[in-house]
Amino acid sequence: MSAPRDVAAEPSRRRARTALLLLALLVGGAVLAGVFAVRRAGSAIGELVNSPGRTTVTQAVVVERMRAVAQLVTSETALRDVVVYENRRLGSTKRSLVVVTGRVLTGFDLDRGTEVQVDHDARRVRIQLPAADVLGVEVTGLRTYNEQSGLWNPFRPADRDTIFRLARDQLVATAGELEVRAHAEESARRLLQALVSADGYTTEVTFGRRSPGAATPETGTP
Repeated sequence: MSAPRDVAAEPSRRRARTALLLLALLVGGAVLAGVFAVRRAGSAIGELVNSPGRTTVTQAVVVERMRAVAQLVTSETALRDVVVYENRRLGSTKRSLVVVTGRVLTGFDLDRGTEVQVDHDARRVRIQLPAADVLGVEVTGLRTYNEQSGLWNPFRPADRDTIFRLARDQLVATAGELEVRAHAEESARRLLQALVSADGYTTEVTFGRRSPGAATPETGTP
């Protein structure tokens, strides 16, 4: 005779399976141009797995889950580019050709403004996030080719620092040409829809306007 099913625990088990599947996708999704990743999401996932009974979706619940993430990184792009550095001083010119490799992390700073509206009758959640932006740039390698300098204009530590900054800026510019922000927004939409839909609600995700002059956090070591 089979053991009786615990009907009351079924919603919790379904949410647990959904959360574990989402976590597996986050860990295993690093393929070519992008990766789904969530920082400090352990507490949010834990609430989904361990919460007793069926969770009532409210604005506070949705905001709390997203706040637990703090920064949502939805795109990681590996790049390789070339930087040409030239400096003229006292009639002497120094030049350097540098191949730079690095990665650009694109996503959302959720502290910059997140709005949530919950329609219980329609079982719909509307989420507005700030525009996707570059959250970090890591220069993972600099390889110098064809370096030339003059007697009165040798290479100095300040030149190395300038080359590093140029390399970092070049990575950001190249990432912009690849439309990594649009990719990050689409990834965030899918991720949040999966997170909220675990409770049976449909999710609409919109994004703020992009600011072209936003500052980019600096990472990596020259």
